[in-house]
Amino acid sequence: MKHVAVVYWSGTGNTEAMAALVAEGARSAGAEVTVAQAAAFDAGQAAGYDALAFGCPSMGCEELEESEFEPMFAACEDSLAGRPVALFGSYGWGDGEWMRLWEERCGEKGIALACESVICCETPDAAAAASCRKLGEALAG
Repeated sequence: MKHVAVVYWSGTGNTEAMAALVAEGARSAGAEVTVAQAAAFDAGQAAGYDALAFGCPSMGCEELEESEFEPMFAACEDSLAGRPVALFGSYGWGDGEWMRLWEERCGEKGIALACESVICCETPDAAAAASCRKLGEALAG
């Protein structure tokens, strides 16, 4: 059985809802899942999981949340290469540039993403919910 971590930061609850859907998908595929807020997760914990999903909404000028999520993710980056990692998050403006930048950053750090990232505008609709579940299933597989 795979152990999957779903780590997120959410300001309005939209990315938190996505995290719950990712966890639901991973559990339905047989994984043991831990859901954690970014402030309660660190690089030392990352090593204890077979696969990890990270969720953060677009903030400011299309960037990751800078006080809790960014420092946590930066600390984890070196321990993520060679393991299944997936990204997700919501946005309220823009066109998803923050996710493209985040994906590029992962590539530069040698982090191979296990599946297509999931983004949605505001609250996840039915299509985004299904994509979040599929992301969780992919990490559990």
